[in-house]
Amino acid sequence: ENELRGKVVWVTGASSGIGEELAYQLSKIGALLGTLYFPQLLCQQSYYFPFTFCLFLEISNLSEKDILVLRLDLTDRSSHEAATNSVLKHFGKIDVLVNNGGRSQRSLFVDTNLDVYSAIMELNYLGTISLTKHVLNHMIQRKKGKIVTVSSVMGIMGAPLASGYCASKHALQGFFNSLRTELTDYPEISIINICPGPVQSKIIQNVFTENLGKAIESSGDQSHKMPTDRCVRLTLVSVANNLKEAWISDNPYLAVCYLWQYAPTWAWWLMNKMGKKRIQNFKSGVDADVSYSRKK
Repeated sequence: ENELRGKVVWVTGASSGIGEELAYQLSKIGALLGTLYFPQLLCQQSYYFPFTFCLFLEISNLSEKDILVLRLDLTDRSSHEAATNSVLKHFGKIDVLVNNGGRSQRSLFVDTNLDVYSAIMELNYLGTISLTKHVLNHMIQRKKGKIVTVSSVMGIMGAPLASGYCASKHALQGFFNSLRTELTDYPEISIINICPGPVQSKIIQNVFTENLGKAIESSGDQSHKMPTDRCVRLTLVSVANNLKEAWISDNPYLAVCYLWQYAPTWAWWLMNKMGKKRIQNFKSGVDADVSYSRKK
């Protein structure tokens, strides 16, 4: 609370899931919700826009001037500089950028159109680093700031049904780990990668499938996954303490992360076993990961 109170925080993808919960918890802490960044599609739902804005005011001590809501499409890279300037004009600074916007995937590679892979990389990877570039210029001028990227445990391992999503998260991991080394002359600029496991968010309902225009037929029960509020709380703890990378997950996913890190041969063997069941679950219309939960 003391670390983030009063800071200007820009959260992308704040219309639902982890991003929305981040905005709620940050506002309770007293961070200036520098900006809430809503995906363009959800911004067109006029009922959502004022409701969320008023809710932030109700649950916090913030005033209207402490919250700036922007409509922004991550894939429209030509708009990112103007959006950054709008935030700076309103608040005068950006202390923390939280790169949370993105979409997951549920489809087998052999069934998936290559346009889907292009769209995943454009949104999750290129859109993220484009916005980061404009915000980083400001942080370099100030010689301080935090760039937080919500990656995934899929950025550490590989898994069936999410080959494009895994690729985009691996790309983000590689990019930000490299960027961190380029900023050694700016010790007060932190590069923080957050890697959540399965979370009770709406990410499954909004996944890419084998075709760009096709929605997932069934998202299945999500109650066995980590609650979104706990994931976000641990994320903010990681941000406040400048952790370079945080794996936020229940077991067995967390244990599998350690296998991929320290015993990859065992991890490949185990994923072959788990992967078959994951695909079977998906084809049966239940959540792909439901078999690995200890919760009833």
